[in-house]
Amino acid sequence: MEERRLIERLVRNETAALGEAYDLHHAAVRGFSRRLLGHEAAAEDLVHDVFLQLPKVIGRFEARSSLRTFLLSIAVNLSRNVRRARSRRDDALERMHLEPRSANETPEELEDRRRLAILLSRLLDELPMEQRVAVVLCVIEERTSVEAAEIAGVPEATVRTRLFHARRKLRERLEQHLTDRDEPAARDKELGP
Repeated sequence: MEERRLIERLVRNETAALGEAYDLHHAAVRGFSRRLLGHEAAAEDLVHDVFLQLPKVIGRFEARSSLRTFLLSIAVNLSRNVRRARSRRDDALERMHLEPRSANETPEELEDRRRLAILLSRLLDELPMEQRVAVVLCVIEERTSVEAAEIAGVPEATVRTRLFHARRKLRERLEQHLTDRDEPAARDKELGP
């Protein structure tokens, strides 16, 4: 009920309503944007753009979904236009440090986990944006394919197909990377001292 009133006020272009929508949904849009783009500054820029775009597109809002879902779909659409020319390895390291650690982990295990997080982040960045959106929504944010389809503005089957292809690409690239990494060690063993 309250959300419907807020949406009506947004349609009437009330500035206070935009502020309320921002207060209610900024954190969710920011978290989603950060996971989608993998970079803190780019995520903040995207959040800013989403709330600037909201008054222009609120007339297209259909009450079938929540305002939060609508905002996330705006973020997906705007992210398709984002061009990034920088590395996001530093953010991958930051995310890695936020992960819970086992008290029994050795320094070698910590280093292996850090390297894997960096590699997976880099491989995720190599995916086409549509596949990256599917991975972020379904795997990282653990949304259903129905929710992901609504946010991405595509049929549910399309989300599942994109997710299938993204997982396949990630698995192939990870296997390739591990094979490439292990080949020099195997050659050194064959050559001996």
